[in-house]
Amino acid sequence: QYEPTPLATLPALARKIGIKSLYVKDESYRFGLNAFKVLGGSFAMAQYIAGLLGCPISELTYDKLVSQEVKTKLGDVTFFTATDGNHGRGVAWAARILRQKAVVFMPHGSSETRLANIRAEGATASIIDGNYDDAVRLAASEAAKVRNGVVVQDTAWEGYEEIPGYIMQGYGTMASEADEQLVVCGEKRPTHVFVQAGVGSLAGAVQGYFVGNYGEDCPITTVVEANVADCLYRSAVTHDYRIVGGEMRTIMAGLACGEPNTISWNILSNYTNCFVSAPDWVAASGMRILSAPLRGDNRVISGESGAVGAGLLYAIMMNTEYAALRQELNLDEHSVVLLFSTEGDTDPQTYEDIVWGGDYASL
Repeated sequence: QYEPTPLATLPALARKIGIKSLYVKDESYRFGLNAFKVLGGSFAMAQYIAGLLGCPISELTYDKLVSQEVKTKLGDVTFFTATDGNHGRGVAWAARILRQKAVVFMPHGSSETRLANIRAEGATASIIDGNYDDAVRLAASEAAKVRNGVVVQDTAWEGYEEIPGYIMQGYGTMASEADEQLVVCGEKRPTHVFVQAGVGSLAGAVQGYFVGNYGEDCPITTVVEANVADCLYRSAVTHDYRIVGGEMRTIMAGLACGEPNTISWNILSNYTNCFVSAPDWVAASGMRILSAPLRGDNRVISGESGAVGAGLLYAIMMNTEYAALRQELNLDEHSVVLLFSTEGDTDPQTYEDIVWGGDYASL
């Protein structure tokens, strides 16, 4: 069922904002799930099953993974997770295919549409009275009570690092695909990468991929977060691990995470060039820009968490207030910029309210 997602090209927008080239990795096509998250959860779950079977994952074909033989040998495994929607849907989808169970907890204020999508995959799912990090702790505590219960979470903490590591490796697929697609487009490599962050697993995976492949010639990387959940930004400012608490109300539900992934922070703190704390209007601006492309550009249907990189790049290039940042990042007519649209319209009503209705207008 796997195939690479498209790399959208936006030459007209690139000319308008004054850079050489602009590319957007469009994850709304991933496995029919409208978001990238399944890349991580499914790989980690397969690795976990390989460990239970005592064989390398390279020896487990898809047919064997989903076979009655494996199901009989393993018995019932229950995968627990916390999510704003996309990760949980991916875990539920993979659990269904693997003929196992999934239990999903969502933070207060989560979209009912995203909850319904998770339940449609056969998972037990509920919205709790707490934030994302509370949901993570609940998933871990409930998994400990169940025989063959395991947490599949895309954040890491002391004593819980193996599965998050696998999830990050799965996310790296997206960066690898984009890198290969850029070569087909005639680019040697991106000069700049913008990637969004919640706990930082995706950002760490993307940063790790480009550092591993390009070393000292690594693209200039900017990590952007929602300003009410900017734990990585605050950690960068203080040069120390920082946690953000509270409700963290933002339209960027996928980025509303206040406790950094410890694995990711070790990567990002050493290699990332810039951290940005962005208000909601930046994401909303990016959604509208990608939804209504200039003539000749590809259209990208990008949700709130997916479009913040596009909104940030546009603001940096077009707003004189950010001229110093533009210069610091060496963004100019020679720049080849890669963005990651990590989700489509996973909450269709919110998407329409912002793109058609003009909610969260740019300031």
